[in-house]
Amino acid sequence: MKTLKLKLAALVGMALMSFGVNAQLDRSQMPEAGPEPVINLEDPQEFKLKNGITVMVVENNKLPRVSYQLSIDNKPYAEGDKAGVSSLLSSMLGNGTTNVSKDKFNEEVDFLGANISFGSSGGFGSGLVKYSDRIVELMSDATINPLLTKEEFDKEKDKLIENLKSNAKSSDAVAGRVVGALAYGKDHVYGEFTTEETVNNVTFQDVVDFYKVRFAPNNAYIVVVGDISVKDAKKQIKKYFGKWEKVDLKELPTPELTANVSAPEINFVDMPNATQSNISITNNVDLKQSDEDYFAALMANNILGGGGEGYLFKNLREDKGYTYGAYSSLGASRYGVSRFNASAKVRNVVTDSAVVEFLKEIKRIRTEPVEVQTLDNAKAKYVGRFVMALERPQTIANYALNVRRNNLPADFYSNYLENINNVSVEDVQRVANKYFSVDNSRIVVVGKGSDVLENLEKVGLPIKYYDKYATATDKPVFSKPLPEGLTASDVIKNYVKVIGGEAKLREVKSTLQSADVTIAGAPFKPKAVIKQMAPNMYSMEMSIEGMGTIMKQKFDGKSGFQEQQGRKIPMSEDDVSSRKKTQGLFPEIYMEASNIELESLTDVDGVDAYKIVSTEDGKKTIRFYAADSGLLIRTENTTEAQGQSITSITEYSDYKEVKGIMVPGKMKITNGPQVIEMDINEIKINEGVTAEDFN
Repeated sequence: MKTLKLKLAALVGMALMSFGVNAQLDRSQMPEAGPEPVINLEDPQEFKLKNGITVMVVENNKLPRVSYQLSIDNKPYAEGDKAGVSSLLSSMLGNGTTNVSKDKFNEEVDFLGANISFGSSGGFGSGLVKYSDRIVELMSDATINPLLTKEEFDKEKDKLIENLKSNAKSSDAVAGRVVGALAYGKDHVYGEFTTEETVNNVTFQDVVDFYKVRFAPNNAYIVVVGDISVKDAKKQIKKYFGKWEKVDLKELPTPELTANVSAPEINFVDMPNATQSNISITNNVDLKQSDEDYFAALMANNILGGGGEGYLFKNLREDKGYTYGAYSSLGASRYGVSRFNASAKVRNVVTDSAVVEFLKEIKRIRTEPVEVQTLDNAKAKYVGRFVMALERPQTIANYALNVRRNNLPADFYSNYLENINNVSVEDVQRVANKYFSVDNSRIVVVGKGSDVLENLEKVGLPIKYYDKYATATDKPVFSKPLPEGLTASDVIKNYVKVIGGEAKLREVKSTLQSADVTIAGAPFKPKAVIKQMAPNMYSMEMSIEGMGTIMKQKFDGKSGFQEQQGRKIPMSEDDVSSRKKTQGLFPEIYMEASNIELESLTDVDGVDAYKIVSTEDGKKTIRFYAADSGLLIRTENTTEAQGQSITSITEYSDYKEVKGIMVPGKMKITNGPQVIEMDINEIKINEGVTAEDFN
């Protein structure tokens, strides 16, 4: 009987276990939400030094580490015709002190295993607690006695100018500059921008003077987080930062909100080299974290464009396939000076359609109540982020600092979740109408005018034109009158003549090029070796020092492949067919008049160029030859893939003579979001190449 009971008990137990497993796997019903977490935020221990520094200490003993965050709470400062002075100061701070040389300073920081860095409005230091006293000492020395030298200034100034030059053709950089300048005004503290001219206006003394009036303890905060007692932190900060003397700070005006436009308008910036259009729909807002609308505004923005679940993303990416991502943001400032902004980068051909869809989704959230489930999901997202953030001790200190700097109620973060969950469907629609002001918005488009303007004009909104520095300009002219009688063959023949003549070009049987490669966003700089042999053999190998060859492309005249990360992919039949049709290393000497068309005389980055179009096997190729020099300066190749047009742009410059033939020394290849620059440092003609190189 006992055995039977045991068996019955086992069967019942297994049945209960089975029921429990099945219940866990049942996805047919939404599980009930657990109790809302109770937020109990302990206030950081706080004290103040005589020089005005407020110190906040959050003791956390989980790890034997400590961090010190210095924040100088000055009002925004307009730099005017010396814009860039704060950037230069940022790059110079933290590079030694008047007591410790730059090299010794950096060596000691490395030896301590610490991290010390500075910007124009503060600094940060962290490391092991046992070295904390020295870390604070070094940090305070770099704060109070920075090593600002003319030599370092000149070096950082050159770097900043070089960076500005490298971004001159970046549509992202232009969009970032122009949107703010148009929204606030170029003279506004939030609208001004740095240019090569303003940086050249900055002197070494300007940086020194800027440091004196902006880097001061009067309105400073130091947040200490880690395995350190309040007593020890107070002793350290008082000892090393207590000697930092106050300065007589000039009272600066409070930023004012710039009025929005009276009616929606498109602001267009022509970027002839752009492969995509940058779209930003923006209007200025008066929103503070302390406002009653703040939490509803967070929810409204999240639902519209806060991520992959937003209206914008689902429409423009998932439904239409116009872009990699479409998002929105809504700023909140203690001065009540901020912006709503919805943005995306889209293909040129759908620029006008994307603008229409942007406006459609913004109007939708203003006129249609959001679904309750959509609002609940947005709330859950914010609640999750908030609770996870509380696991970091730095969060507690930052919240306390934020309450101080933004004049928030003392219980702002204690009531955060309650305020989020109190947002209603009606609240979302109300704030959307208040802050997403489509009737007073600027639609800023930075793109290739010759491709997008004709259709953009059909959107039905007035268009105003600006240059890359937000200065009003006339509508760009995309083509100019062609010289009478000039043909595509004339342009091609002139190019052949300019680079060396047909006889010399036909003598070229092989070329070898070695190049330093820069890939936008990549932390490394590969080297490339490109070999070609007439009529159509091609090889490119890319390598990184210490890693060896990372990529190969080969075509031996009959077949080809690409090899990357050990994976070898055969060349497609279409690519093989296309390469087989190549007749030589200089395609211009084989072009037939019947297959090329001189379309226009147009502007390419400030250079008048003849635009020649050819189409073969459904692939459109555009070549631009400079009208003055006759040299090829740009090619555009457009192919169709999965129903989308993909354009690859190659720019040629820095031509140099090799054995009587002119060849480009630099190439920039733009393929969608990827940008690759090649600086060719060696070119060989008819040497260094064999047939085996293409296997």
